[in-house]
Amino acid sequence: MERVPILKIGDILLVSIQLDMSDQTAVQLQEDLAERIVATGCHGVIIDITALDIVDSFVGRMLSTIASISKVLDAETVVVGMRPAVAITLVELGLSLNGIRTALNVERGMELIAAARADELDHQLDDDPDAETATP
Repeated sequence: MERVPILKIGDILLVSIQLDMSDQTAVQLQEDLAERIVATGCHGVIIDITALDIVDSFVGRMLSTIASISKVLDAETVVVGMRPAVAITLVELGLSLNGIRTALNVERGMELIAAARADELDHQLDDDPDAETATP
């Protein structure tokens, strides 16, 4: 069975899907990714689908499931590299990809994750009455 590589870049895990996803490969990816999120404490997952020419309902559901698992484990998911034909197919299939943000490329995906993380940290500081505040 083939495995999808998961690379760690700073606080982000990068998953580059370079092959057609079988059911078994998709389940293995979900398990591997969940384990890596916990092991590394990363707060972001980028899934690069640039190499995929077609995305069917199975792959769409797999992406949504991965995003849900990642969110439960405190990691934001961004799918990058979606081709126009893939986007059209997903819309035609009625797949909304709940919980998944999209970006045109890996660099933009990293920016989205960094911005989401900064917003989250700001909200935590706003909600924490014991947080130190700077006084002029």
